[in-house]
Amino acid sequence: MRFSLRQLEVFIATARHENVSRAAADLAMSQSAASGALKDLEGQFDVQLFDRRGKRLQLSELGAQLRPRAENLLAQARELEQALAGAEVAGRLQVGATLTIGNYLAVPMIADFRRRFPGADVALTVDNTERIADKVAAFELDMGLVEGELNHPDLETRHWREDELQVFAAPGHPLAGRRKLSDRDLLGLEWIVRERGSGTRQTFDRAMHGILPDLTIALELPHTEAIKRAVEAGLGVGCLSRISLVEAFARGSLVPLAVPGRDFRRRLNLILHRDKFHGAALSAWLDLCEQSWADRLPGQSVAAAAKKDAKQP
Repeated sequence: MRFSLRQLEVFIATARHENVSRAAADLAMSQSAASGALKDLEGQFDVQLFDRRGKRLQLSELGAQLRPRAENLLAQARELEQALAGAEVAGRLQVGATLTIGNYLAVPMIADFRRRFPGADVALTVDNTERIADKVAAFELDMGLVEGELNHPDLETRHWREDELQVFAAPGHPLAGRRKLSDRDLLGLEWIVRERGSGTRQTFDRAMHGILPDLTIALELPHTEAIKRAVEAGLGVGCLSRISLVEAFARGSLVPLAVPGRDFRRRLNLILHRDKFHGAALSAWLDLCEQSWADRLPGQSVAAAAKKDAKQP
């Protein structure tokens, strides 16, 4: 064999960081050793894996084609090493999640995963749908749990579970006692919503089709909790996943507003790179994701299921 796994590690780390120095630090190598490994790999096959633009290295067309194969080969090598060491499910998974999922659903799942598989671990990255998708596509994350809709040629999307957004206000809001809100009511409100690029904002915009350009967007905030605090302070009304509002509704700091004329339903999805190798740890995590929703009681509502999830350790 004319290449080593170490050379592939340097290739992948350089592709991830677009910089040899940062790749070397990631691999606990000297910069000269990392540069030498990359140069030897390219020289052995007389190829150019990167286009060099100053200090930044971008994958060449060939490098981009080879990266998924190199990622999968390294993943299989690590799994073989773990099997030789007697660990059936081991290693570290890099999982991405959007804010609602990361804050309200993923943590109990990670705790359950660690109890089942003490030799494995899960590192969680929380960001909006667009950035999680970008990281999965770049092999920086093993998979993602997202709220938004995607159409990415390199990503596989799997339906995971149902969710629904809920319009809400502070208890003292003038419309808090109204049985239902009309489009005219919605147009007269000041809205505090998530930023563009988030799955929640995507669903909100779709639900408000026809009147969206005329809505008054008072604030766009990137954090669920910040939106809830702003609404509690009387700065406007919000629209977030029911999963994130269960506790606030229970203690009465926020109240739901009924909007029967608008469809706020959505799907939460699992996303994976189409070329990603599914090792034992990733397969076990995907099984757990499926079980976490399949275990819901038949006929149980989304809100009731969210309340049950929130109470899990």
